[in-house]
Amino acid sequence: MRRFRTAFFAPVILASLAVAGCSSWGGQTETHSEHLKRESYKFGSVFGGDGGLSLFGGNKKKSEGDPNGLGVNGFLWRASLDTLSFMPIASADPFGGVILTDWYTPPETPNERVKVNLYILDRQLRADGVRASVFRQQRNGADWRDVPVDPGTSSTLEDSILTRARQLRIAQNVSQ
Repeated sequence: MRRFRTAFFAPVILASLAVAGCSSWGGQTETHSEHLKRESYKFGSVFGGDGGLSLFGGNKKKSEGDPNGLGVNGFLWRASLDTLSFMPIASADPFGGVILTDWYTPPETPNERVKVNLYILDRQLRADGVRASVFRQQRNGADWRDVPVDPGTSSTLEDSILTRARQLRIAQNVSQ
């Protein structure tokens, strides 16, 4: 039994010493928290680039219009929710920047329904910071069939969101 304990704990102790020795490798003297902060800047962040979720508490600069620490641009997020407010929201992730709607049937066309998948791609308010995918179906008896969507629909929706985001930014700048 004693040999088993020694055989089990010896590699654990050696691994711990090896890891502990890494902080002084190459004659560098820095604290563990300094090392973690340096590494978080070096490797960026989760979900890519400078705009994702920061690892190890690095001091990331918050994006413009992002007082609540959202993972995406706050103006684009609010404008997206405002623009899609007439549709039922199935899922909204402010850290990943994804809004998925449920099927919406306009009152004027009861045999047609639409759905939107919206992605906010950047922490900056930029023209290419939002991407929309629109899906449309028509009723065929008791079944729904996919039908093509006008190619300009997605870009029109994106333009509406960008316009609303600019309005929100201007309104915030005026009030400050």
